[in-house]
Amino acid sequence: MRKNHFAMLCIVALSLVLAPRTTAQTTDDGWVIPATSKANYCGVTLANGRIGIVSQPTLFGVSDIVLNGVYDMNSDHGGVSRIVRGPVFTNLRLTIGGHVLTDSDAKDWHQSLDMHKAALTTQFSTADATISYTMRALRDMPYAGAVEVTVTPNKATDIEVANTPSFPSELKDASCVMQTLYDGHIAMPICTATAATRTRMHSVASCSAFAFDNGHKLSVSGTAGQAGGQGIAFRTTLKAGEPLHFWLVGAVCSSRDFEHPASEAERMAIYLQRSDMGSVIARHNAEWARLWQGDIRIEGDLQTQRDVRLALYNLYSFAGEGTRLSVPPMGLSTTTGYNGHVFWDMEIWMYPPLLMLNQEMAKAAVDYRFDRLAKAEQRARMFGYDGCMFPWECDDSGEEATPIWALTGTFEHHITADVGIAYWNYYRVTRDRRWLRDEGFPLMRKVADFWVSRSERNADGSYSIKNVVGANEYAANIDDNAFTNGSAKKALEYAAAAAATLGEKADPKWTEVARNMKFHYMPDGTMKENATYSGAKIKQADVNLLAYPLDIVTDRKRVEQDLRYYEAKIDANGPAMGCSILAVLYAQMGERDKAYDMFKMSYERNRRPPFGVLAESANSQNPYFATGAGGMLQAVLCGFGGLRITDKGIEQLHPMLPKAWKSLTITGVGKDKKTFVVR
Repeated sequence: MRKNHFAMLCIVALSLVLAPRTTAQTTDDGWVIPATSKANYCGVTLANGRIGIVSQPTLFGVSDIVLNGVYDMNSDHGGVSRIVRGPVFTNLRLTIGGHVLTDSDAKDWHQSLDMHKAALTTQFSTADATISYTMRALRDMPYAGAVEVTVTPNKATDIEVANTPSFPSELKDASCVMQTLYDGHIAMPICTATAATRTRMHSVASCSAFAFDNGHKLSVSGTAGQAGGQGIAFRTTLKAGEPLHFWLVGAVCSSRDFEHPASEAERMAIYLQRSDMGSVIARHNAEWARLWQGDIRIEGDLQTQRDVRLALYNLYSFAGEGTRLSVPPMGLSTTTGYNGHVFWDMEIWMYPPLLMLNQEMAKAAVDYRFDRLAKAEQRARMFGYDGCMFPWECDDSGEEATPIWALTGTFEHHITADVGIAYWNYYRVTRDRRWLRDEGFPLMRKVADFWVSRSERNADGSYSIKNVVGANEYAANIDDNAFTNGSAKKALEYAAAAAATLGEKADPKWTEVARNMKFHYMPDGTMKENATYSGAKIKQADVNLLAYPLDIVTDRKRVEQDLRYYEAKIDANGPAMGCSILAVLYAQMGERDKAYDMFKMSYERNRRPPFGVLAESANSQNPYFATGAGGMLQAVLCGFGGLRITDKGIEQLHPMLPKAWKSLTITGVGKDKKTFVVR
């Protein structure tokens, strides 16, 4: 919902007065990330929870516009769905003095990402002019974006500006039409691009238009576009030193969200074309200022400050408020990273930082699961179980979206416990009893019923969960995986706690199974990753998750024993999250230097130039890895910050400041927007 604009503007004004360090005025305050090289360029994403606009180093270039929650079948990858790219509405071409600018014309090229305002600015010069343009995915218009352009010639010259939308190769029936609509004497030239997705499951559309300041108007006409279609263009003559300032505005919609996506995209483009763009951007900035009330401030380590802010910026960009959508592992930065499906990456990795700093974004993720509960119940019945069984990879349908050949899709069942844990944690933070009664407990009850039916009673009265793939995906079809059993135990306990909170009757089997869940140990007391584990390398943290975040292993000696053993077993080429967990646990034990080393290992090897976006592993090139960002942020919030989600809400239990930092300040925590400081 649109917020009160006056209130949002007041937030911006107040932030300028009370917290000048949070404004992005310089490149040394931790808010702006500069880029001066195009070598090995990995783009940043400008997103608003619905669309993700991915940058390129080419002039005015955008590689993709990714549409959250929109899927079509992908015949190239196991016959499953893939998140959809929409028509790219921004594809500007600038002609100065009859010469079409190309990348080779650009001198002194540099970009800067202003994370506080979620804006990417590119600046360069040519023989005839200096050019600057800034891209934004508008925060309060979640299907829309804008490119602000300023051209200042160094001599009198003719200028032509053209925009011709482009289409991803997988889209079908691509068409692009320029038209001028009229309301009386008011002319509204727009360009509409339409297409169908790969199997025509959805129609997608974008619309673009030029906007000018202060009522200044230039005649906009049609121009040749892609695939025989049309674009829009205008021409003007400028004096030396006379700046041309204009906007390219656009929107991207799909039939997932709209009956007539082209019409809605056109309405949004016309709204922006006929609006005061200064006010539009002020609202965008105000929304981001509101989001940044939940912030992490590191004093004394500028590079780490930027890295941590970039992680939080990306989570805020990919997640939405009130969208009932979740976030894929790669956010909205690509369609190829796990096909844009939703995993445990949200509930265990991204969700805790969001729940601490923005409960509305966290709620969108739990809403996403509730909307697909019926499909999860159907899936449980398919495999002969009670309750609900969520898919390992989820798309918009709520059905299993893992490639058929991957055993994870058939056997990685801990996702169902992860969802139940996320639900109870949402209640712990918000204390929303109505939500717990209407949505939270009904789902948690189904989760608990699943685990009772999924567990098998042993002769000694313990319960085993057999034939699974655990968090350590290197081991398939094993029994009693530590994390699977541990997460099931917590989901059962939390369901019973939710029942008690509401005065409902809990199934006594929930408590019986939880209390007697089977775990296996080595002769020295180290917990085994599964019943038959014999020391093999593991993909990522598994046993260690029982100390954090599950809080099952609490004895310091046992925590340390498991930590020392499995630190040496985690594959250095695996995903980054394992080191994040180790950082939290070392901080919890007071080992400052070791915690900081693990924190750095959780992401530094994964940073990609020029902005430092994160890849999944040290050897991959698939940014942005939002899951890794979630783990890294937990290392800061829950490791160094000492924050924990407990039955009392969010508490600070054992903070630990790295030697390299002067202070750590965490703002906007929980529903009361508390501030925690570590010095």
